[in-house]
Amino acid sequence: MNPDRRIAIVDDDDAIRDALVWLFSTRNHRADSYASAEALLADYTPERYGCLLLDVRMPGMGGLELFDRIKEHPYCPPVVFLTGHGDVPMAVGALKQGATDFVEKPFNDNDIVDLVERCLVNDATKRGIWQVKMQITKRLGTLTPREREVMKLILTGRLNKQIADDLSISMKTVEVHRARILEKMQVKTAMELAALLRGSGVEP
Repeated sequence: MNPDRRIAIVDDDDAIRDALVWLFSTRNHRADSYASAEALLADYTPERYGCLLLDVRMPGMGGLELFDRIKEHPYCPPVVFLTGHGDVPMAVGALKQGATDFVEKPFNDNDIVDLVERCLVNDATKRGIWQVKMQITKRLGTLTPREREVMKLILTGRLNKQIADDLSISMKTVEVHRARILEKMQVKTAMELAALLRGSGVEP
């Protein structure tokens, strides 16, 4: 897990926020606490946090609406909901929308720390995959429409002469496109290009 990635705690109960900040500090985790959803959103960047603890029911914007707002960002860290007994059905619904888990109050200290630490590990993995996808998507965005057309034919295994015939262009032009595609995608061969896209799950 990344030690620079913090934990965000959003709860309108001062005592719970203070207790959680102290608890995580005893395990060498840094946590920021917010008394409202609006306060977090005013300060929020997905790069900062590796796990979000959100109270389901708060004055103003509740935890579920806050979760929806956070999901509008390109990347959403793992989210754990803090719930009272009567809010369990709402928290279960949040799981179906992509939340990681929920914890009923009052919670066991060791259990919630263990859960958040698993979330931080999961965030490191998920974030790494997302960052690779974003890098590859950015590289794809530098290709011209013709280069993308040639690339798709390269990925089917077509030879330069066949691509030239398919697109009614010269072999020399195909060779130029192929070289530019490999350079922009930062690979050396068509096999590397195919493996890069397949491994990332990005559509060409």
